[in-house]
Amino acid sequence: MRVLLIEDEVALARVIRRGLEGANFSVDHCENGKEGLETALAGSYDLLILDLMLPGMDGWQICEELRSRRKPLPILMLTARGAVEDRVRGLELGADDYLPKPFEFPELLARVRALLRRDKVNKTRVIRIADMEIDTAQRKVSRMGIDIPLSDREYTLLEALAQNEGRILTREVIQERVWQDFESYSNTVDVYVSMLRKKVDVDFPAKLIHTIRSVGYTLRRPEEPH
Repeated sequence: MRVLLIEDEVALARVIRRGLEGANFSVDHCENGKEGLETALAGSYDLLILDLMLPGMDGWQICEELRSRRKPLPILMLTARGAVEDRVRGLELGADDYLPKPFEFPELLARVRALLRRDKVNKTRVIRIADMEIDTAQRKVSRMGIDIPLSDREYTLLEALAQNEGRILTREVIQERVWQDFESYSNTVDVYVSMLRKKVDVDFPAKLIHTIRSVGYTLRRPEEPH
């Protein structure tokens, strides 16, 4: 399970990260709000632990932006003890749970596990874009009812593009945050996009994967005829 932690208190973040990794979670950490939002949008995470007071962009803005982009990522918000209005605002903007500071790590871990259990039961299993369906639980893809077998890396790339529908993912973001591959050459992404296109686009009338020259790639549904 992959967790993204956006928290600018270095000592607290270190404790949370160490504890979660000890419980067999993979944890990425961002201290800046804007960087955290970009990482959350580009990466494939199972849960977000989000502090409210952050440099660059606060937790409310991050939560609101993620929900406006239909990102179904479960969000556990860290708030100041006694700040009821903060908790209410966070829940109204789309947070799934909150934990007042200071807290004991076992309670945080229990809330993380509860959110993941709930998400496993309730989350949408299928992403539908035009005539394409992606079953995220079984990692199966089809277009116009035709099954399309993909390699693990091709599937991960397609799901990341689909979860960020209409948003451009740079080659660096795909390589480092989606695949977590820091050693391959940058043109490796181009090769995999080409392979993916041959499987999900070439034989179908509507083209979904688009190249943004000198920037990266995006997946978007075709424009409706006027």
